[in-house]
Amino acid sequence: MPPKKRNSGAAQSKEPKPSSDKSFADKKGSPEFSLNKHTEKDVEFVTLCRSLHATDSVCERAWTLWKTVQDVMEDVDANQKRLWGSCLFVTATDMDAACFTLTEVLKAVNINVKQFVGLVRKLDVNLDTISTKVNSALMRVEKKYDVMLALYQRFEKTCKKIFASTPDEKERATMRTCWTMFLLAKGRALQMEDDLVISFQLLLCTLELFIKRSSPELLLPLYKSVVSKAQSPLTRTSRRNQSKAKSRVVESEVNVELLETLCKDNDCNAEEVKNVYQTSFSAFLDLMDLSRFPDFPLVTDVSEQYQEHYLKSGDIDGRLFFDGDETVLAPKVDISQVERTPKKTSLDDDGPLIPPQTPIRAAMNSIKMLRGDLPSSGDQPSSNLATYFKNCTVDPTQGIQKRLEMLGQVFSQKFGEAVGPHCIVYGRERFTLGVRLYYKVMEAMLESEEKRLSVQNFSKLLNDSTFHMSLLACALEVVMATYEESSFKNRGCSHGEGDQAVRDLCFPWILDVFDLSAFDFYKVIESFIKAEPTLSKDIIKHLETCENLIMEKIAWRTGSPLFELLKREHEAGATEQAEPPASFSLPLQHNHTAADLYLSPIRPGLRVLPPESPATPSSQASSQPTPQAAGQAPRQPKSNSLSLFYKKLYRLAYTRLKTLCSCLLSNHPDLEHVIWTLFQHTLQYEYDLMRDRHLDQLMMSAMYAICKVKSVDLRFKLIVSAYKNMPNTSQETFKHVLITEGQYDSIIVFYNQVFMQKLKTNILQYASTRPPTLSPIPQIPCSPYKFPNSPLRVPGSNNVYISPLKNSRLSPGMMTPRSRMLVSIGESFGFANRFQKINQMVNSGDRAHKRTLDGGSALKPLKRLRFDVDGQDEADGSKSGGESALIQKLAEMSSTRSRMQEQKMKEDAESRKKST
Repeated sequence: MPPKKRNSGAAQSKEPKPSSDKSFADKKGSPEFSLNKHTEKDVEFVTLCRSLHATDSVCERAWTLWKTVQDVMEDVDANQKRLWGSCLFVTATDMDAACFTLTEVLKAVNINVKQFVGLVRKLDVNLDTISTKVNSALMRVEKKYDVMLALYQRFEKTCKKIFASTPDEKERATMRTCWTMFLLAKGRALQMEDDLVISFQLLLCTLELFIKRSSPELLLPLYKSVVSKAQSPLTRTSRRNQSKAKSRVVESEVNVELLETLCKDNDCNAEEVKNVYQTSFSAFLDLMDLSRFPDFPLVTDVSEQYQEHYLKSGDIDGRLFFDGDETVLAPKVDISQVERTPKKTSLDDDGPLIPPQTPIRAAMNSIKMLRGDLPSSGDQPSSNLATYFKNCTVDPTQGIQKRLEMLGQVFSQKFGEAVGPHCIVYGRERFTLGVRLYYKVMEAMLESEEKRLSVQNFSKLLNDSTFHMSLLACALEVVMATYEESSFKNRGCSHGEGDQAVRDLCFPWILDVFDLSAFDFYKVIESFIKAEPTLSKDIIKHLETCENLIMEKIAWRTGSPLFELLKREHEAGATEQAEPPASFSLPLQHNHTAADLYLSPIRPGLRVLPPESPATPSSQASSQPTPQAAGQAPRQPKSNSLSLFYKKLYRLAYTRLKTLCSCLLSNHPDLEHVIWTLFQHTLQYEYDLMRDRHLDQLMMSAMYAICKVKSVDLRFKLIVSAYKNMPNTSQETFKHVLITEGQYDSIIVFYNQVFMQKLKTNILQYASTRPPTLSPIPQIPCSPYKFPNSPLRVPGSNNVYISPLKNSRLSPGMMTPRSRMLVSIGESFGFANRFQKINQMVNSGDRAHKRTLDGGSALKPLKRLRFDVDGQDEADGSKSGGESALIQKLAEMSSTRSRMQEQKMKEDAESRKKST
């Protein structure tokens, strides 16, 4: 049960008053704290537990956790109280014990939100310390804080344009009440309080209410004039009824001109804000019963209601932003730089950008660009697209309309369930935008196919329901990402979250809504990006991450059609493979279209045209199957979709393996090829090990297995320590691995009980005098989604990036001191301190060590990781895998840059050939 409402008058002060012991004793479900049970604990720790109303069980487990942290970490005395608060938060979250709010913990130990989140994550030197539940809670807290901070900064800036300063600071009281009412409206109207766009639109609605209720002397000229226009003179009839209305003040309808002025001043879509006002905000005002307040809602009443909501949520007290409280103190940033609109430094399209905008301005600009790029024909197909429909053997128009109607209802309903009770209308808005983008991209795809095949009849493709659902889902994912409602919580690995998982719009939410398989969705991503040139870099990166998540995990879930395809491939004969190793070293040709993948034709030489598809002479020639040898059973054709999937999978897998090897096996470079061979063999022939598991789980297991048989001392704890610091990873990958049906455990248990048992014979072959033939190394292509001049992170480094030199304008001699230091390889640095700074940055990439709590430079090996199975060689400590030398890192950087420059020269040469 949530704690009872405390400190009903807290809104008048700058922070909630601490609750009394009596109020805690009265809380339901919270037995009185017993001092007699905690005599062996530190007195100050017990006092902290009492002040936070922790139960005996929470206090006991938090103390046990603290003793573990003491054993693992050093020099903790200076942060002892803060660590106690972290242990109490971790324990209460794990136990679902609503003893205290996050703000109460922050105030009790004198720490702000960002420092606290960082401190709790530092406790994860022991793999049992931070559970996936705690990690998810931290992510929610951090996202909610970032959104609330962005909203408050915009609120403060907007209020300076609205309210005039007065000697009695009446405008400050008005702003305080307005901010508190907004927090209350957000809490009651939205289940997802970290939705930035809808929350900002609610904020504008709240400001509209307070502006039109403010006296003229409180308003600056622009808003004073807008409000005065809406106040027409009273007629004779209205004067006669004026006395009757005095007893009951009814809230007027929205002032459209005022709301449009606010939207224009904040680059926000006015129609969307009106919808928010008429649905969510109006419903909130009805519950508030504003007729009780002739001028403004009473501060104490609004604050009391928000206090109740804040205690139920158990995290951050948003009122503290208005008071500039240290617990919600934001990092100091030069706002003048942050809010500048990005501009190119030159006419070069790929030139560097000025630092990014504020989150709200960036979101508003992205939405504006999305809406501006969509066709004016609305949510109906254009005349050109309608012509394609009519040219089909079977006209798909009616089926498309029925499908859209059905999916629109499902999407809107699920969106409302996730975001809030009055948000179904927002779901309809998002769906309408998605449909417009769906039609636009479909038309571009068909035009491209017409040029490629010289045909106009696409009956087979346009009557394929899976194609349409995938294309629509991709369009909606773009819309959701533009509105910042979709991200990648836990890298698509979330589980066991209960109702919270239902309210999570992160990918692959859209696949669950449409009951669409990830493997089918993956087929449309590349063609979608190529067909829509107006997609921003952020959206392209988002879709690329979706594709990687599908290959890493989501496509391998039970019930995926991928397993059926693989089964058919392997049943066709032992010589048949999803992708033969000989093709690894060939460049990845991005010439497969969505039509190829959804219709699943076989590869060139074995192509069978789908029914109703008109054939050109060349395609008819290629449709004849290759003759079989006498007495040989006919082989089943291979799927283009499976072939391309495995090509991309191998390249992704090898890229991640190479990154991990550069961190751990720099002294054993020959092992990378051996590990890759075992890894590739597993994906090729033991693909069932991927069922309901993650690609990286097999990668880490293959690395450990080869090091074991090659007598290289690399412990699993060091593999995991390095893996945690790779980009795009989740701790669930190594903490929550499927062992048997319904049973999960750590990666070491998976290795011993599943991976090693399945591949024991194959693993031992690598220790023999005649080891298996090594698999070819996949060629790492230039991704069609990446921009060639984007900086690349040096594998194993913390914050060292390199970029190719594009032209003489960016030669080291022309760079600024800051940019020169980042990329000037092969030149003198000028001063010794610059070289030392580079040295420190590179050395910080050695992540197989833990840093001291205060952020000092001392690096020490990890002492203890408790996830290992008792009695194994993993339980007796760890040894570092060798520190990387600076000269080797610089050599890697130089080599990588050279390769990038060579690739760039080849691309330029090819483009010149094509142009001539």
